[in-house]
Amino acid sequence: MEQRNIFLDDVRPSPDDHILVTTAEDCMLLLKENLPVYHLSLDHDLGSKHTNGFEVVLFLLKNKTFPKRITIHSANAPAGKKMYNHLIDAKRAGVLPAHVKVFHRPLPIRFP
Repeated sequence: MEQRNIFLDDVRPSPDDHILVTTAEDCMLLLKENLPVYHLSLDHDLGSKHTNGFEVVLFLLKNKTFPKRITIHSANAPAGKKMYNHLIDAKRAGVLPAHVKVFHRPLPIRFP
């Protein structure tokens, strides 16, 4: 079964092999489809005062929906670190399976 990659960001373009979603809600809708996800890359700031990438982190843990790799790519240093640390804490607590790889790799915001 083919696995897909999801890139959550409202500013940056996604890598060619990723599905681009620009809102946390759309990202969670894709994850609810229960199709296998290999890589999920998350931004924090999404231009909404109500939802952000951290909501997706909470969704993953609550619904036990785990891709093989999760990358936090937010340029918002404190928020990105919070997302990363929350996932690492969940891994230590046994909520996030040990085989799931978690990375914190901030990307600069690029404008065309």
